[in-house]
Amino acid sequence: MSDSTQLPADGSQNAPPALPLAINVQYIKDLSFEVPSGAEIFATLRSNPQISVNIDVQANRLPPEQPVFEVVVSIKTEAVEAPEKEGAAPGRTVFVAELAYAAVVTLGNAPDDLVEPILLVEVPRLIFPYVRNIISDITRDGGFPPVVLQPIDFVALWQAKRANFPQTAGNA
Repeated sequence: MSDSTQLPADGSQNAPPALPLAINVQYIKDLSFEVPSGAEIFATLRSNPQISVNIDVQANRLPPEQPVFEVVVSIKTEAVEAPEKEGAAPGRTVFVAELAYAAVVTLGNAPDDLVEPILLVEVPRLIFPYVRNIISDITRDGGFPPVVLQPIDFVALWQAKRANFPQTAGNA
């Protein structure tokens, strides 16, 4: 028995083509954590709060005529007290965490029809683990159980955005 792996006759390994993308830098563009009720919320909170998450992705070309873009994933996480009775209005805001996390990327020879999905789907997929970690850490460090964001379907988010705001091809 041998441990050698058979390659096709041309020597290739049938790997998918690499994305025409380089992430130059990632950074926190804006970060905010607020506990509007202050210390009182820690003394009076009786049950787990209801948490809502809103997400948006934006991409902007940095220098004109160059394939360098800033992609920003914005997340707003808000926790409110659960209503005391079924159907009642929610209570006070427990905390609000807002994060704008950005990446500066350079696109290689990407076809025009792939520029928008690369910027609004693939780049957010690549930087999402950092966004998720920051939100988890900031809510934990704020004195609450960490908010662990579930995976996000950036394709569906992009498609919904296109349906609401049709754009010309190649603009992100």
